[in-house]
Amino acid sequence: MKSSNLTPIKVGLLGIGTVGSGVFNVLQRNQEEILRRAGRGIQIDMVADLDTARAQALVGPNVQVVNDARAVIANPDIDIVIELIGGYGIARQLVMEAIEAGKHVVTANKALIAVHGTEIFAAAHRKGVMVAFEAAVAGGIPIIKALREGLTANRIEWIAGIINGTTNFILSEMRDKGLDFDVALKDAQRLGYAEADPTFDIEGVDAGHKVTIMSAIAFGIPVQFDKAYVEGITQLNAQDIKYAEQLGYRIKLLGITKLVANGVELRVHPSLVPAKRLIANVEGAMNAVMVQADALGTTLYYGKGAGSEPTASAVIADLVDITRLHGADAAQRVPYLAFQPDAMSDAPILPMSEVVTSYYLRLKVADQAGVLARVTGLLAEAGISIDAMLQREADDVGGAGSTQTDLIILTHDCVEAKMNAAIAQMQSLPTVLAPITRIRKEELA
Repeated sequence: MKSSNLTPIKVGLLGIGTVGSGVFNVLQRNQEEILRRAGRGIQIDMVADLDTARAQALVGPNVQVVNDARAVIANPDIDIVIELIGGYGIARQLVMEAIEAGKHVVTANKALIAVHGTEIFAAAHRKGVMVAFEAAVAGGIPIIKALREGLTANRIEWIAGIINGTTNFILSEMRDKGLDFDVALKDAQRLGYAEADPTFDIEGVDAGHKVTIMSAIAFGIPVQFDKAYVEGITQLNAQDIKYAEQLGYRIKLLGITKLVANGVELRVHPSLVPAKRLIANVEGAMNAVMVQADALGTTLYYGKGAGSEPTASAVIADLVDITRLHGADAAQRVPYLAFQPDAMSDAPILPMSEVVTSYYLRLKVADQAGVLARVTGLLAEAGISIDAMLQREADDVGGAGSTQTDLIILTHDCVEAKMNAAIAQMQSLPTVLAPITRIRKEELA
């Protein structure tokens, strides 16, 4: 093979935790395959990690280990820097310094790209270097490559994804075992699916970062995480999951982005999804992304969204891409966000009040005559039509002799501002006895 005479491209690794060790191991194990695909070898020459003894034990004697990431960036022999530190702080500084030093960058850091991507891509464009981030969204699933390259002939209409394994595991447990949220969360922590501090996952922030990145690539807009609507799963209870099931739906935490006439929807929240959709049947810690495109129609990308080797798979795919294009003219490379930098759109991100979707409502009401008529009357006055309704027997809800019952309503599409106003009116009725539960419904047809 002619190209095997080329010297290997040299890589510096910042952080050798779960993903970093996976990258090192998969590169070692599959080096023959990777050489045949990339046209030259890819070798990790330097590793920066605070625990140098542990890092040296992982990589062996032939790799230089340092405790200062800047020593890696300063090394003139290093062509590519892999950032696996995470977070917005030091990681951002190091990525900007690596770009300034003329290094290509590979990162798995979705928070960094979602919040500071615009600044990072501008700096990389100026310096003529590549920034690759396949591993930042849905772990090993090649969704970034699909959106940037595979679907490039299409006008993408919408994306809906289960892009956080922790919350999907919790929702699967709640459904399978009838558990309430806090019990399922403790289970997830015990089994290692949730962090000791799970806030980023359960409040939807992690999914928000990922859908922000996909939205930018799909629609050619700047990354704007600050404009995303983000709602987590902490308010869900087993009761709603059970009622949704009876109506033919499953509840999933979805990241959704959609191109509509007046802008772009960018939102994360629990959603009722018809049980017959493939994405509704994605269980446990798995990830899945549905993409609707005009020419191809619907595609589904499914697989492991986290873990050492699945994420390493995406990091190494980026390394191979950069290795192939290392000597190419910058103008011949795939743009960071799929669209040429001077052809980005300024389509606005819509506030949630302007989003059109349908709803699941659960009202705890007094079990007396006229309540149902009053509630449906308020919805009718607001111009909101009802798709389906379920009224529980009072005895089923509160036990024998109960004087309250659950009223479940599924609506047709309406604008969120209208629904907010209708909920406020219904909540003020003396016969509505508890805060109304509202979950959005996505048919994904």
